[in-house]
Amino acid sequence: MNWFGKKAKQPSTVSATSASKPSDPQVTIVKLRESIANQEKREEHIEKKILAVVAEAKAKMAKGDKKGALYAMKRKKLYEAEHEKITNVKFTLETQVINLESAQQNAQTFQALKQGNTAMQGIRQEVGIEAVDDVMDEIKEEMEMAQEINQAIAQPVDPLMTDEDELLEELNMLETADLEAELLKPPAAATPNISMPDVPDSKLPALAKKEEDDLKALEAELAGL
Repeated sequence: MNWFGKKAKQPSTVSATSASKPSDPQVTIVKLRESIANQEKREEHIEKKILAVVAEAKAKMAKGDKKGALYAMKRKKLYEAEHEKITNVKFTLETQVINLESAQQNAQTFQALKQGNTAMQGIRQEVGIEAVDDVMDEIKEEMEMAQEINQAIAQPVDPLMTDEDELLEELNMLETADLEAELLKPPAAATPNISMPDVPDSKLPALAKKEEDDLKALEAELAGL
């Protein structure tokens, strides 16, 4: 029972959590645009009213009803004041829409930057400078190992390569032995330079005469047989 005659305060049906929770910006933008559309419809309606009362004032003046024309012009002033108020309301709503869209875009940009920063921190933790140095050292070691393998593969395969020094020593010994043998060889006897007479190409005259006589004797003997 209320002894002081004041009405008891009714508990609010909206919880503190829902009252403090911010609304979705996109939903708010939609509602603002709906309000702008309603104001534009009312603005169009007021403009029609202004045209109507102007026409009414002209008609009353034409009929000589000055009082009625004056009343119509007063109504015109009221409609114009309402039209100006609607214009101001529309401007305020459109300003809120622009600011809210800009704030929403900024919030999305902030979230994107924040996520990018978090991703970079995660990558940096996984790929630290020490890990990069270790990987680079391993790459250098592998490249050096590959170079050594290439050099080993490119070497010629000669089974006697290890005996080259021994073979060269043996070759030097053979050359030394040949030189010693050449030095120990006895000198050759000197051949006297005796000039011999030339052998005649034709037979001697006496020998030729004797052979001719023998040939004739033989022929005679054969003829007697």
